[in-house]
Amino acid sequence: MKLICKGAEANLYLDFWFGFKVVKKIRISKPYRIPELDEYLRSYRTFNEARLLSSARRVGVSTPIVLDVNPSSYTLTMEYIEGVLLRDYMLKADEKILKKHFIKVGEMIGVLHSNGIYHGDLTTSNMFIVDDNVYLIDFGLGGFSREVEAFGVDLHLMRRTLESTHHNLAEQCFSYVVEGYSSSFEDWRRVLKKVEEIRRRGRYVEERRLRK
Repeated sequence: MKLICKGAEANLYLDFWFGFKVVKKIRISKPYRIPELDEYLRSYRTFNEARLLSSARRVGVSTPIVLDVNPSSYTLTMEYIEGVLLRDYMLKADEKILKKHFIKVGEMIGVLHSNGIYHGDLTTSNMFIVDDNVYLIDFGLGGFSREVEAFGVDLHLMRRTLESTHHNLAEQCFSYVVEGYSSSFEDWRRVLKKVEEIRRRGRYVEERRLRK
């Protein structure tokens, strides 16, 4: 196995599985946690991410195929995606192409939410462009819910990511996300209201911090 990425919660390795190029995601131990709790969380999150990836794919959202899951070794084996991170792709793509891809991103988020799935970490670093398609990866912070709050947090994070890493494109690209989202999720208006509420909360907390 070859280490390709070290993360806060897991390391990613490039490997081969029955002749296929795969990524193995292995959740790492946290020494500050009680050992029994650490083992439970790593095992549960490994299994839960496998469920989320498979559930998302089943409802039509492009994700890596889950090939094997081993909660006892905290290992998730997935299809290796040959593509470019949307984060990097944005640096060279023209507006017409960006519009197409971000509308697609919005549609995918809407499909997830329509089926009671939230991603939990919607950033342009967790989206791959593969030919003409967009793949969502890393559902490690995701879950199953019908709560508007969870959906609002998803879209809020998407917006914040665009503002912090792609400032010049943020407003336009988020409008494309909303265009796609509103076409695939009936309750989109309530979620957008929740996004604004979450933004107001954040501004209030920041103002309090600055006054101290």
